[in-house]
Amino acid sequence: MSGEFVGQFDLTEDQLAIQEMARRFTADAITPFAAEWDEKHIFPRETIRAAAELGFGSIYVSEEAGGIGLGRLEAALIMEAMAYGCPSTSAFISIHNMAAWMIDRFGSQAVKDKYLPSMVPMERIGSYCLTEAGSGSDAAALKTRAVKDGDHYVVTGSKQFISGGGENEIYVVMVRTGDEGPKGISCLVIEKDMAGVSFGAQERKLGWHSQPTAQVNFDGVRVPVENLVGGEGEGFRIAMMGLDGGRLNIGACSLGGAQRCIDEALSYTRDRKQFGQSIADFQNTQFMLADMETELQAARTLLYAAAVKVTENAPDKTRFAAMAKRLATDTGSSVVDRALQLHGGYGYLMDYPVERFWRDLRVHSILEGTNQVMRMIIARDMLRQ
Repeated sequence: MSGEFVGQFDLTEDQLAIQEMARRFTADAITPFAAEWDEKHIFPRETIRAAAELGFGSIYVSEEAGGIGLGRLEAALIMEAMAYGCPSTSAFISIHNMAAWMIDRFGSQAVKDKYLPSMVPMERIGSYCLTEAGSGSDAAALKTRAVKDGDHYVVTGSKQFISGGGENEIYVVMVRTGDEGPKGISCLVIEKDMAGVSFGAQERKLGWHSQPTAQVNFDGVRVPVENLVGGEGEGFRIAMMGLDGGRLNIGACSLGGAQRCIDEALSYTRDRKQFGQSIADFQNTQFMLADMETELQAARTLLYAAAVKVTENAPDKTRFAAMAKRLATDTGSSVVDRALQLHGGYGYLMDYPVERFWRDLRVHSILEGTNQVMRMIIARDMLRQ
């Protein structure tokens, strides 16, 4: 018997090993370069490919399809570890994982064989395309249409705020094949170089500068019928199942970013002296740090619990994913904001990393479903009981 205490809520040895591998990769390949990626708007494609060599491009893609077949808790640990260096890059890899999983979980053998061998090593990178200019929170109102013509669908419409837009090779697109509402939506895999695919200008964003974001346009794009993922009319359900995992990952990215900022704040407040003493010695500083740590640990515990529910397909998995996403992203932003305050005027400067995390984490309360929509999902599920 080892003398180490292992409690019910502790990570297993395998999970700790995965976390350590992701932390080491981040320390070597992400953290030293993230500020430059942010400042110069560099998309670190080689670093992302290096992450895929560790299996991080196919975390919950099945082993039969070449993935590493892990659960959602392991995925959250990897995303959290990478976000400690750069939330923007970690979130980008998360979105690719969501697209690859949708193809693996719901695609025919033909569509899996066509795309997963190049997606697992991230030779080809995947985007998730749901949002449109006129349908954000009301995602089921999407207008992009696919009309069957022989053994092809002809796709017309456009998608907004697409991570990887213009750079990525593969777009997992929700399209309308039937009537209005969620039951008329299907899921198609569309390639960057298919005739009729074009992209808007790169969006100028507050944060997330290490990843490209653009509108994706489809002008009569002919897509083989075999590129359908799931059955006709199943697209919205597939998209929402993808988001359960995506919400956990984006929450995990907030946890990792906030943890980095707590560590930065601890280091800064120990070194910084005012009124003849270290500012870490002031009770006000200590109370702020204590609250930041307490709130972050509470959010982390909920997120890990939700991740286990999604892996096990628990009946309340969607409610827990929504609660965890809401709490982790709001808490992450609040923790980073206080870390910036503890840095005083220096926190506002790009010489310190806190302002980058403050910018990067802000969008996490908006994407993968806004935190207002998370509250709707939670309350509806409560009222259904």
